[in-house]
Amino acid sequence: MFTRKLGRSGIEVSAVGMGCWAIGGPFWSGDTPVGWGEIDDAESIRAVHRALDLGANFFDTADVYGAGHSERVLAQAFEGRRDQIVIATKFGNTFDEDPKQMTGSNADPDYIRAACEGSLRRLNTDYIDLYQFHLNGYDPAKAPEVRDTLEDLVAQGKIRAYGWSTDFLPGARVFAQGEHCTAIQHDQSVLQDNAKMIALVEELNLASINRGPLAMGLLTGKYTAASNLPKNDVRGEDAPEWMQYFKDGKPNPVFLKKMEAIREILTSEGRTLAQGALAWLWARSEKTIPIPGFKTVQQVEDNCGAMAYGPLTAAQMQEIETILGRG
Repeated sequence: MFTRKLGRSGIEVSAVGMGCWAIGGPFWSGDTPVGWGEIDDAESIRAVHRALDLGANFFDTADVYGAGHSERVLAQAFEGRRDQIVIATKFGNTFDEDPKQMTGSNADPDYIRAACEGSLRRLNTDYIDLYQFHLNGYDPAKAPEVRDTLEDLVAQGKIRAYGWSTDFLPGARVFAQGEHCTAIQHDQSVLQDNAKMIALVEELNLASINRGPLAMGLLTGKYTAASNLPKNDVRGEDAPEWMQYFKDGKPNPVFLKKMEAIREILTSEGRTLAQGALAWLWARSEKTIPIPGFKTVQQVEDNCGAMAYGPLTAAQMQEIETILGRG
């Protein structure tokens, strides 16, 4: 199987991980949807089992996804198979499970410890492989306290390693000073390269966990200029301000145009468009571990199927950079 190391931890994971945001189902921040629409828990569990059968062992979730629901679904799927998987989850966003509402954020040490216990209960496990700070723009000057609390959780055996889901270099550098920091999760796709973060993780021997590897679904090729996303979808017309790949419930034409310009390269050698997007990420750096989301068995099969093809060639990578005006 095609595997990669999870940064300095040395933990071996499948080269493609499974992003578990969508299987949490709908949840909201006030009136703003932050989930991916309706889900079928039975299909989610079948999809997780199929991923395991196809060699994927790395599953990335967060306590806030579905206001705890994603972690609970994963616990059902992993029953009796905990030793076969590497679980990554996140903390920092507060939420209320019953109304499925985000309620704020908290990075105090006592809260982090309580959040960890909450995730352990929902996941029905006694340890978390990778525990990630979920507040993207948190003040780097305050980050050492968060980092040191996570080191304490490692010492207690609650977590094996930790990281930060952030697109900002200063915070990433602060966390990397910790012995057991092993990963930075950041936005990264063929349509949106974060070259400075890639350079940083390579310098510091950290894993680059790629969220948005399929540009929030755009790189699956199933959306056109005429597509409309439902209101309870994070990409719909009430989407949060940070949503860049979709605007007013439709694919952003800027990114659609870029996708079409490189479609032929990404679908070379018989790959699907999504498989080509993952192949670009693997070729981008030996540190990258993309975590495409899924709701169905079919999506899992497509994503895991990318591992059979491996990375794009250096020539293909250069051609894409030239077409997109980055080379």
